[in-house]
Amino acid sequence: MKLNVTPEQFEELIKRSYNLDIVYLLKLIDEQYDVSPLYRDSMKISAIYQSLIRKGLITEHDDKVTTLGKDLIEFVNAKSGPKLIKRKPATTDFEEWWKIYPGTDSFEYKGKKFTGTRAIRKGKDECRLKFDKIMLEGEYTAAQLIAALNYEVLQKKESSLATGTNRMTFMQNSVTYLNQRAFEAYIELINTGEEIKESPQKPRGGTDI
Repeated sequence: MKLNVTPEQFEELIKRSYNLDIVYLLKLIDEQYDVSPLYRDSMKISAIYQSLIRKGLITEHDDKVTTLGKDLIEFVNAKSGPKLIKRKPATTDFEEWWKIYPGTDSFEYKGKKFTGTRAIRKGKDECRLKFDKIMLEGEYTAAQLIAALNYEVLQKKESSLATGTNRMTFMQNSVTYLNQRAFEAYIELINTGEEIKESPQKPRGGTDI
């Protein structure tokens, strides 16, 4: 595979803290070349591979080229045109997701109160970094993450109402939720058309302890 880079592109890559080793290995991965034997047998190539992950150009576990990585490949292939611009996820997307994440596992729903014991929305700065990283991977959109969160919260509230026990106590804190990618299962449910049946009635009763 040939790597043809113009002097102008080379200058732009250096400005963005990329080098030709990174670009070449990224293109191999994009062309579905198995690079694992390369980085297993060479400490230098292993360091380059880790740089791809650290810079958000490929995903950590399955070697998928992220949106950021595809932008870099497109820039190198273009030979001319605009400068390489690093994407930044919209701040408003994270803020919307953060706002709807439950603050604690205590809540009131359809006239019944459920008492919890802990805060589950925590680590805002850490969550922002993880959220942005997920966005740059390009596999999911912010709208999907927000929909998945709304789906899970509604599901747990409806289940709490049906069983009389607080199901929100099983909700992970926001940092763990993103690190373990808990949203993926709910995105799958939404994609398959699975809907939550909401109970219209307003139940009688007091507080669930």
